[in-house]
Amino acid sequence: MNTSFGWTVHGDGKKILPGAVVAPEERLSWPRTIGIGMQHVVAMFGATLLVPTLTGFPVNTTLLFSGLGTIIFLLITRNRLPSYLGSSFAFIAPLSASQAYGIGAQIGGVLITGLALVLVGMIVKILGRKVIDAVMPPAVTGAIVALIGLNLAPTATANYGQQPLVATVTMVSILVLTVAGRGMISRLAILLGVIIGWVFAALSGNLGEDVAQTIREAAWIGLPEFHTPEFQLSAILVTLPVLVVLIAENVGHVKAVSAMTGRNLDDLAGPALIGDGLATTLAGGFGGSGTTTYAENIGVMAATKVYSTAAYWVAAITAIALAFIPKFGALIFTIPTGVLGGATIVLYGLIGLLGVRIWMDAKVDFNNPVNLTAAAVALIAGIGNLTLTVFGVTLEGIAWGSVGIIIGYPILKWLYTHVGEGRQASY
Repeated sequence: MNTSFGWTVHGDGKKILPGAVVAPEERLSWPRTIGIGMQHVVAMFGATLLVPTLTGFPVNTTLLFSGLGTIIFLLITRNRLPSYLGSSFAFIAPLSASQAYGIGAQIGGVLITGLALVLVGMIVKILGRKVIDAVMPPAVTGAIVALIGLNLAPTATANYGQQPLVATVTMVSILVLTVAGRGMISRLAILLGVIIGWVFAALSGNLGEDVAQTIREAAWIGLPEFHTPEFQLSAILVTLPVLVVLIAENVGHVKAVSAMTGRNLDDLAGPALIGDGLATTLAGGFGGSGTTTYAENIGVMAATKVYSTAAYWVAAITAIALAFIPKFGALIFTIPTGVLGGATIVLYGLIGLLGVRIWMDAKVDFNNPVNLTAAAVALIAGIGNLTLTVFGVTLEGIAWGSVGIIIGYPILKWLYTHVGEGRQASY
């Protein structure tokens, strides 16, 4: 298999024969490859830009490190695993929850999470992905993903209540486009719904009075806004549970591409985690949000049958170029509260139910009291945002729920297996 950075032309470079696919080491003609690469940028736009919009991060900076992160990922996986690294939705909740600490502490948490992911990737590369299943079985993983998504439900409803009509239009637009839309429309439902909400807010007088001035005064060309990370234990512990989501998304991406291309790519699970970890670390070092592989781009590959990594180099370079247009970032920050409320009431719910889907796919048995009680306690700690101060460090629901189930699950399992068996034998 070719693992170099030169791509062979697929067929005549113009068309794909029925039943064939353009492999990662192949490409179509450059005009077609550039067009497909631009399509990948469009596919990731809505989700990638929504994360900094919701968390208050610089949009252009996040876009820059999204593009740079994609290049790092392609290099680490030796051009064998097509993927775009966009902003991870899983970071929305902890970054929003830690806004009081300031952006320096927030990106400090992102940076540490990235380093932790690199470490996990190295372990997986050496020992294989079975180590992930041993430490974080589906019962644990599903609970952590669910509580991350549902932790900020009160924030979504609060934003919704500030501009209920605008929020309703946004939410309904996203729901209709997701369910009734086809192809690219369905995949861009969130972005299109936000645009519809923004337009409705403008027509109904719900935009800020200084919106036009803000956009007008922003420069066309300029450097992204950079920040220096700070390391506060509270912010780090709130952010670290996202590690579970990043692991699941990266390993899932490897499996998805393997299935679509008909190749066994399990040996890339470790490098994929390392690549995403390095990308997240780089972003956290300068002011960008953490990254992850993107399901939106899997949809584009499935629709086009083009798995060429050349298209992702085009997408990465395009994103980097857009990052140097401050006027673009200024436009994004004019999105009103009601639009954000309508979008997040859908998004947070989707992340929460992703955890439920992990349970369903793995057929987690909730008749087992270990699974039932561990997940129950973790979910309530996360959803209720249990906040306690220990030795001067304030920890919130995401940290308590995640750490609690990671530590508590194996203890409960041991008690059920050993002490429980002894109790039953005494009857």
